[in-house]
Amino acid sequence: MLHKRALSSESTTKNQDQKPSPLRPRRYLELLLLMGLGCAVAAAQCNVYVANRETNSVSVFNSLTNQLVAMVPVGNQPLRVAITPNGAFAYVVNTTHLGLITSNSVSVINTATNAVVTTIPVGGYPAGLAITPNGASAYVANLGSNDVSVINTGTNTVTTTVAVGTGPWRVGITPNGAFAYVSNSGSNNVSVIDTATNTVVAAVPVGASPAGVAITPNGAFAYVTNYLGNNVSVIDTATNTVVATVAVGNDPVDIAITPNGAFAYVANDQTENVSVIDTSTNTVVSIVPVGLTPRGVAITPDGAFAYVTNEVDSTVSVINTATNAVVDTVRGVTVLPEGLAILPQPGAVACR
Repeated sequence: MLHKRALSSESTTKNQDQKPSPLRPRRYLELLLLMGLGCAVAAAQCNVYVANRETNSVSVFNSLTNQLVAMVPVGNQPLRVAITPNGAFAYVVNTTHLGLITSNSVSVINTATNAVVTTIPVGGYPAGLAITPNGASAYVANLGSNDVSVINTGTNTVTTTVAVGTGPWRVGITPNGAFAYVSNSGSNNVSVIDTATNTVVAAVPVGASPAGVAITPNGAFAYVTNYLGNNVSVIDTATNTVVATVAVGNDPVDIAITPNGAFAYVANDQTENVSVIDTSTNTVVSIVPVGLTPRGVAITPDGAFAYVTNEVDSTVSVINTATNAVVDTVRGVTVLPEGLAILPQPGAVACR
């Protein structure tokens, strides 16, 4: 039928004194535009950076195709990944492999080439990190030396070291960049660092063995997973006091909050699921089964999907945040994955 219509259109044009229709160039232009848009949509995706603990590498895979883009060698036992706001670099903390080979460093990956451009010595057993919203500094929690290394990302050097509580595990930074919240797994509190002076201005008691930290987009609350308490402490950042405690699964280790601030996704290491917290009521509204030993959570910039690393079965579960159901499981691109970060590619309108 389409072929017949094309012939009919051509015949009509010829009957009009053999003059070319003024609509034809426009139609060709429209077709070319549609073809271009189609290509743009097909190319629009994100790259997912995943720290592989036992293979001393970072996997980079395409979120549309689930295909491996690169496998980047880094230091020993990498645990966490953070990407600069401009998307140019990924910072990776490297710890200790089986207690024998020590890195205690941060690898800096150029995301354009997916190659390490420098390695920065930090404190003992760096377990977590976060980058300020202006991209100027990276805060690294050193679990083994009870301090935080502050890296100037312009020079990739440590400019100061801040003493915090015992066993600092993760870091979250407020959206205005004014404060860094550091979970101290050994002292069961959260150190609040004023980033202007790099001094601790508060220590907030929370649950047992605090781990993951996530700040709401409006900066009003810090959500902290308590690994041995099986719950999440909600800190009011204006008063630095705990205003709610939310029961979740067993051994909650990581947490991420949607860009609209409506929900927090918590990876429960031992119950092999993700608790979804409604931040307006601080209640669990959904429990999503995932893979074996979920360790990391990251949410796409549009808030449509949550990516969860499953360490034991070396997979990544993809949760649709509208339905809170796993819609995909990425296999064959990671090995004992831990932390992850998502980087939209130029022109991307969505990750999936």
